[in-house]
Amino acid sequence: MTETEALVALNMLPKIGPVRVRRLVEACGSAAGVLRAGSGKLRQVEGIGAETAAILGKWEDYADVAGELERVREGGYGILTAEDEAWPEGLREMHDPPLLLYVWGKVEARDRSAIGVVGSRRATSYGLQQAKRFSFQLAHAGVTVLSGLARGIDTAAHEGAVAAGGRTIAVIGSGFGHLYPPENKALAERIASGHGAVVSEFPIGTEPDKQTFPQRNRIVSGWSQGILVVEAPAWSGALITANNAADQGRSVYAIPGPIDRASSAGCNRLIQNGARLVMEASEILDDMNFLLPAPVLGTLAAAPEMSEEERVVWDALEDGETQIDAVIGKTGLAAAVVAAQLMRMELKRLVRQLPGRVYVRVGG
Repeated sequence: MTETEALVALNMLPKIGPVRVRRLVEACGSAAGVLRAGSGKLRQVEGIGAETAAILGKWEDYADVAGELERVREGGYGILTAEDEAWPEGLREMHDPPLLLYVWGKVEARDRSAIGVVGSRRATSYGLQQAKRFSFQLAHAGVTVLSGLARGIDTAAHEGAVAAGGRTIAVIGSGFGHLYPPENKALAERIASGHGAVVSEFPIGTEPDKQTFPQRNRIVSGWSQGILVVEAPAWSGALITANNAADQGRSVYAIPGPIDRASSAGCNRLIQNGARLVMEASEILDDMNFLLPAPVLGTLAAAPEMSEEERVVWDALEDGETQIDAVIGKTGLAAAVVAAQLMRMELKRLVRQLPGRVYVRVGG
């Protein structure tokens, strides 16, 4: 049995978890060694009682490794472990890292430079717009956008990264056989087909429940170098992710919202408690520069060049502060095209957005 196969087996066993598995591996020398060890040796390990030792002794009754690996092959998935080069560095530092990750798509070494973007499932139009805008800009700069594929802010974050032609990782709280929410299957397919990966620590047949989502959240915070909370009420699970990130020594950013709206109470409270208030993705990029690898820094520092469409939009701003509807009218371009070009130009520090969706040149 290979180490990967042994990890698949251990990951399928009930009532054990990554912390105790790590202790077992340290005591037995390898994951395969854990499955071969006798009850006496297993019970010498901290936290391993008679029940757990009995489960390990009969592990084949719980884990159909051959069947699981066949499901992996049939689905076109992969399995990533800590021995792989692409394993996120942040997960190595966690107290309870996942034993492995099932991967639909491809995780690359550059995905270590990641910002988690999280927020409410019941997002307002304001929250959805900001999640897409920030994620578009981060992904365009070469930063991987990490989120949980949930409804609301998570969905908007992945969509923004895909629209930018960048990278995004969706960490889900279920097995691939029960992808949740089901309406995001098409989005998951777009991500896996060239824009990043969908990943899960759960065996393929695992259904989502109240326990799997908090487990998912710790991976989002552990993997990311910083967490951006876009919009969240006071009771949002996104705040748990943000608190995990702070405990793990990650930077926490929050977008402010109206003080009289419950949908923004969590973000505003985070800011009161020390999260950095951000209004532009460039503020996150500036703050994270020292953490990003050379290829990404090169992208950020490159001399700005304008595409043909960007030049048309630039020319439409020659009279100074211009509302976006006026830019659309002057250029004759579709509204979505103008919005995308303005985002790119903001990232290049060529234009700046003012209140009321008004834009003005700042360079060139």
